[in-house]
Amino acid sequence: MMNDEKLDPEIANLLGISEPADASGSTAPSDAPAFGKLFKGDASPSEAERLAEEARRNAKQRFTKITKILGKPNPALSDKEFYNKVMAGEGGEAAKFHELFTQFLKAQNPDDRSIFRNRVIPAFWDMVARIVERIGGSLSPAKLYFLRFGIISPNFLSPEQRDLLSKVHTRNESGESVYYLDEWMTRIARGLDRISATDEVRKVMLDSGQKKLDKLDKRKGQRDAELAALRNRVSQLEEAESDLERNVSILLRHDIRDDLGGLKACFNPDQRRALSEINDILRRLNTLDRDLGRSYESVGDIDRELDDLEKSTEGLDKETTVDAQAIATEFNAIRQMAKLCVGRKGNHFPVLLKSYFIPSLANLGIRENVINLLATVEALDAGLFIRRYREQDNRIVPNVILLPNYGDFGICWQPFEKHNRSTSRARLAIPIFPKNLTLAVITALADLRWQVAKERAQHRWMEEGITGKYYQWFSGHKMKGDVKDSFIHDYILWVTKESEGVQKLDREVRGIFWRTMPFPNELKQKLKNRGFVYSELAKKDANISMSDGY
Repeated sequence: MMNDEKLDPEIANLLGISEPADASGSTAPSDAPAFGKLFKGDASPSEAERLAEEARRNAKQRFTKITKILGKPNPALSDKEFYNKVMAGEGGEAAKFHELFTQFLKAQNPDDRSIFRNRVIPAFWDMVARIVERIGGSLSPAKLYFLRFGIISPNFLSPEQRDLLSKVHTRNESGESVYYLDEWMTRIARGLDRISATDEVRKVMLDSGQKKLDKLDKRKGQRDAELAALRNRVSQLEEAESDLERNVSILLRHDIRDDLGGLKACFNPDQRRALSEINDILRRLNTLDRDLGRSYESVGDIDRELDDLEKSTEGLDKETTVDAQAIATEFNAIRQMAKLCVGRKGNHFPVLLKSYFIPSLANLGIRENVINLLATVEALDAGLFIRRYREQDNRIVPNVILLPNYGDFGICWQPFEKHNRSTSRARLAIPIFPKNLTLAVITALADLRWQVAKERAQHRWMEEGITGKYYQWFSGHKMKGDVKDSFIHDYILWVTKESEGVQKLDREVRGIFWRTMPFPNELKQKLKNRGFVYSELAKKDANISMSDGY
């Protein structure tokens, strides 16, 4: 097998191995192309492709719930050569993992088993790192299931678990920004998304070439933000033009005075209202046209600067900076995300074993389930994904990465990208095998809510916005612990309990959430009949609406 020692037949049977591998540790020659051939030249997507994809995403106003959660069974999880196909072509990393995993399986003494268990964990991630270094094109079904779910051999799963996972859709039919590990790393490699922020590696001094590349990346982020604002203004222009056309049509339809030989009558009340609206629309069109001109001019200025920066960086090693290094940096961030999702006391063992998860579809963190939960929470918290930029409200759905590990928590790794704080997407991480998927997703969204509000308020986060109001309540009541953890706990109660009329929050906290993260009006009307506290909040809403608003 992966070492010179012959594997016990029982272990080989568990792994689903029918024939031993050769001495090099590979069961089949690696035909994977080199990284440089995959992501250089014609394989790189154009800027137009990336912007077109972003435009399609931004056009959606809400999630569409998915009804067909599972598909037809995939025969890959019935393949007796599954283990060999995972290991094929992965060299020394596969050999090391195989040796340690075999020792873990053979160990009878609990202490020895614990030692080998801890050694398997880094070896597993090292093998994953080797696979994602060359990711691109198509993966074999065995490697795809290995990366997505941590399956090293289907024989370690029960028939029910195998059947459930085999029916999970492998393609992203929804078009939403929810990705499995292999999909996300492919996007990073192709430049469709920028690498996640990390503080692990800090450069003391950047050379002039790297500074130019960083400036180029920053200006591209600013261009993305300007284009997002420009798309919104064009959408508003089209809406205003449509309103104008409708009102002009009303204005031109005169009543006829049959008593005077068919002469056109004066404007009727509908036409007078249309005339008044036309005047308002014309003023709005004039303002929009002026703003559009400024936006186009701003984009033009950025494009000219980008042209100069591109020329000044022509001789620099962009491929290494953007591609190969991006993969390594992003994978390190992914490992940290996985640790945070699991928590200090959680199960960090990465191999999927039947004793570690219950085959429950409702708690399986697959793409379809996560999208449906995002839709449910957004329906209760309409401002969850709204970000304001240049007086425009933009719905910016985060990138969600589904990680192949156990864990109780979802996290917000970053609320936006470093060089585009205005319109870039947040980055969330969700474990595929949590104890409670609903809580894992809501935890990540609560984390997102807190971080975006805190960054928006900046150094005044303890005084302004959601974070300021909540912090003042937290400190005023001399609460203990971390204020963000307390907020996340209360946000979960807000979404899961208070939305059903079950009073679980402190009265002041309920008031803060009611006004800063309000439920839809229909739900508010329903809740005001469910108890005195909600009725009083609704009355305050009515009073405020007659004054200056929130």
